[in-house]
Amino acid sequence: MLGTAAVLLLLRAPVIEAPFTIADSAIVIDVTVNDKPVSVMFDTGFAGEFVLSSHLKLGKATGKITLQDFVGAFDASTVDVNSLSVAGNVVDLDEGQIVQQPLQSLSLSYGTHCDGIMGVGVFMKYVVEINFEDKILRLHPKSHDITQNSADKEKTFLRRMLPIGHNTIEMRVKAPTGKRLNLALDTGNAFYATTHTEVLVRTGLWKEGKKPKFMGQSWVASGPVSSWNIALEDMEIFGVPTKKTVWNIIDRPSSSASHDGTVGFGFLKNFNITFDFTRRYVWMERFTDTVDYEAPGHIGLAAAYDPKKERVRVFNVVPEGPADKAGIKYGDDILAIGKTDIKVVGFRNLNEMMQGPPGSVVKLSLSRGGKLMRKELTRTQLVN
Repeated sequence: MLGTAAVLLLLRAPVIEAPFTIADSAIVIDVTVNDKPVSVMFDTGFAGEFVLSSHLKLGKATGKITLQDFVGAFDASTVDVNSLSVAGNVVDLDEGQIVQQPLQSLSLSYGTHCDGIMGVGVFMKYVVEINFEDKILRLHPKSHDITQNSADKEKTFLRRMLPIGHNTIEMRVKAPTGKRLNLALDTGNAFYATTHTEVLVRTGLWKEGKKPKFMGQSWVASGPVSSWNIALEDMEIFGVPTKKTVWNIIDRPSSSASHDGTVGFGFLKNFNITFDFTRRYVWMERFTDTVDYEAPGHIGLAAAYDPKKERVRVFNVVPEGPADKAGIKYGDDILAIGKTDIKVVGFRNLNEMMQGPPGSVVKLSLSRGGKLMRKELTRTQLVN
């Protein structure tokens, strides 16, 4: 049992505050790990501590680990976390692992310097507040009890985590059919929310065997996967009612029987969020006018930099989308978008350049077999 002095010390424990950058649909924060300053994307969907680029010299490899994402698993080497500080404050961490692997340039993806990913495993001894409004991460002592907060269920919400795993933030989402989904609170997912075709069928939101008209691709940790967008009405996400939203659907079965997907950055950015793993509760304060979301217009292609060819190459064209109707094909090289020459550009940044208000125009300069092509495409909503 703690003595009086220990209790008073605990109650007076300081709050650690660290500013963060809201990059391209991501939180990027500066930390120091194993005496090495790094910039990391804070991913609440990752239950571990760190995934950092193998070019960083952080210590001797101590083992291997298997990581799992939406659709698959992959192995990587690990290094022990010997020290960690945030905003100059030492973080209380018993042990931890750094997964080191060759990473695609996250800096290009997010439009700001980024060395890798930091998961929720680093903050298990704290009550963690992600203040999107002020762009500040706060680490409160365990005495900070959010369960005493009173929720009005309009602007403020208090939700209990599901008993799935020790360091995962899984909560209920309710479909208008009355069926429920188990979705993770995931700042590492750039979309509004992501689930799987099989989950839509199970919950009565999609007919089994029905094919979506517009099929594209998304990028997850294990690589590109077929995906599509769907407009969903009257969903209740973590207790928050929504009228009309657009979800990204992975066209493959879930990698876990108890996990239906994640609620991503597109939804979460509307809230200041505090989560407590000890008491298993999440507090959310909405500061925006609405949480509804409609998809932007898109030209219906995906492209990525090919280091062997040193070109940005088209690797997916959405059937019946603007790019498909304009005759753009898999393997075409993109030389410029509008007046911007394309050289080494991340997947996310490229996707941002492809999308915009429905009805707006994007001009592409492409090459096929050395022949220059110029295309003018009108963005449209590729939503099923």
